[in-house]
Amino acid sequence: MKLVRYGEIGAEKPGMIDADGNIRDLSAHIDDVNGATLAPASLDKLRALDSQTLPLVEGQPRFGACVGNVGKFMCIGLNYSDHAAETGAPIPKHPILFMKATSAIAGPNDTVMLPRASTHTDWEVELGFVIGKPCKYVSESDALDYVAGYFISNDVSEREYQTKLTGQWTKGKSCDTFGPIGPWLVTADEIDDPQNLNMHLDVNGQRMQTGNTSTMIFTIAQIISHLSQLMTLHPGDVVSTGTPPGVGMGMKPEPVYLKEGDVMELSIEGLGAQRQNVGRDPA
Repeated sequence: MKLVRYGEIGAEKPGMIDADGNIRDLSAHIDDVNGATLAPASLDKLRALDSQTLPLVEGQPRFGACVGNVGKFMCIGLNYSDHAAETGAPIPKHPILFMKATSAIAGPNDTVMLPRASTHTDWEVELGFVIGKPCKYVSESDALDYVAGYFISNDVSEREYQTKLTGQWTKGKSCDTFGPIGPWLVTADEIDDPQNLNMHLDVNGQRMQTGNTSTMIFTIAQIISHLSQLMTLHPGDVVSTGTPPGVGMGMKPEPVYLKEGDVMELSIEGLGAQRQNVGRDPA
């Protein structure tokens, strides 16, 4: 089942993608796609609906972020062995956790806006997932039972803010529009193996990133189990799980960063695609 949020910013409605790729409105059944509606019982009710009987959404509305009212936006850094190698970083002993401000969340095709002073903004295609039920002290063997669904995440990052401003990575990860998620949330039952998904990202039509989730250092199950020992994960919390090699910061002989007018296109097997134009905040 593919769940979406569609419509103008701040007025998104819940929807479902039918077998023909059309959007069907779910407003009569749920208020939004969020933690309150991602519980297993709620998803079972939605699965039982005949999508052909739901109102057809005409035209091509904007896709909003695929999860609304996100509680925590957690990200795992340096989680691909080949990406760690390109940055020269050692393999971490535990998942590296940083937070991304929820105000960074954007729709999958919304314009990514460079901050006024930014000169080092980078791209990162990542597999994201959302928690569907309260999760604390869970084992690796049970961890995937807490995943409501998966989606594409672009962990846009301002590297100078991330590494040169005193403080934590959060500064370079949380700029407005730096968290596109979607286009849809694919429920966990439709993804046979989240540790074997091909992924890629292009900038201006040139392939920059090519990877597969099989090269993750810490699997999704390991990430969930680890985080749940530290804090309760709540329904609607999202996690972005790291990026494969090919980020701008790692380009040789010189790093390459985004500029106004660039176009990012990214996809993950079974999860759809995103496309973002790059703009700049006005002075």
